[in-house]
Amino acid sequence: MNSLIKSLVLAVSALALVGQAQAADLVIGYQTGVGPSKVAQADGLYDKAIGQRIDWRRFNSGPEVVAALASGDVQIGNLGSSPLAAATSRKLPLVTFIVSAQIDSAEALVVRNGSGIDKPEQLVGKTIATPFVSTSHYSLLGALKHWGVDPTKVKIVNLNPTEIAAAWRRGDIDGAFVWSPALGEIKKNGKVLADAAQVGAWGAPTFEVWVARKDFAETHPEIVSQFAKVTLDAFADYQAHGKQWGPDSAQAKKIARLTGADAADIPELLAGSRYPDAQAQLGPELLGGGTAKAIARTAEFLKEQKRIPTVLDDYSPYVSADYVRKAQ
Repeated sequence: MNSLIKSLVLAVSALALVGQAQAADLVIGYQTGVGPSKVAQADGLYDKAIGQRIDWRRFNSGPEVVAALASGDVQIGNLGSSPLAAATSRKLPLVTFIVSAQIDSAEALVVRNGSGIDKPEQLVGKTIATPFVSTSHYSLLGALKHWGVDPTKVKIVNLNPTEIAAAWRRGDIDGAFVWSPALGEIKKNGKVLADAAQVGAWGAPTFEVWVARKDFAETHPEIVSQFAKVTLDAFADYQAHGKQWGPDSAQAKKIARLTGADAADIPELLAGSRYPDAQAQLGPELLGGGTAKAIARTAEFLKEQKRIPTVLDDYSPYVSADYVRKAQ
């Protein structure tokens, strides 16, 4: 059992001992993925809608967010589908209340120029980095399975995005499956071998969600609904005006400041995911049933890869459309 899985086990155990968070401020954990809601975050629109100051805490990976949710340090957090499946498979009491991104080219496997990797079979014996139990890790394993490449014959190392960028600069790794801002940096002297959209088409789609601790969501449903509403409004703003969010725009600069990505890369990174509106959120493909099924499929894959020990019979208790419905 690797250290990240062990941390999830400890997190689940810790959650049973933690009561409802008593912090004066609402604490929200976010990651460095690029998305329209980062503009609303930068502009303080969440704080205004909810009516209290938000303490935004930045994390490098989903398992880190899971641990913070479990400890009670964070009440709402941003996760990818793979850490979500790992956490809920261990019955961590979370509720998924909005799908924040359906990942396409926003995550990709990039191989270094000069690494000698021009086709998938040449990954054998090479060092490929990815954050373990992340959506990128899931996509990497899905790609290797599709290509018929034995993952035990690839040196897959566990690095977070910041560490990946540093290892790439040192020449320590031959490739990486990762998201922004590291993705934008390594693409400058590397080439994309596959992205999350392709892996999704091969049967292993990935997505991001916002989740809340169940005790917090049940006690403060109005806060979770307001959070969902601001997020949906940000998606609508991007759909209506995204063409104006160029590299020199105020929106790109705000997203770059929060994520550490280069503002010049923001338009392409934004275009690398889809941001479903309220109708899509409530539909059968997402919160209306599809998200729970997708979590189950992800969990089955993780179990097959020996990343988690068991798969639940039903993941629907960990998904709710109520908060988006109320946000309308």
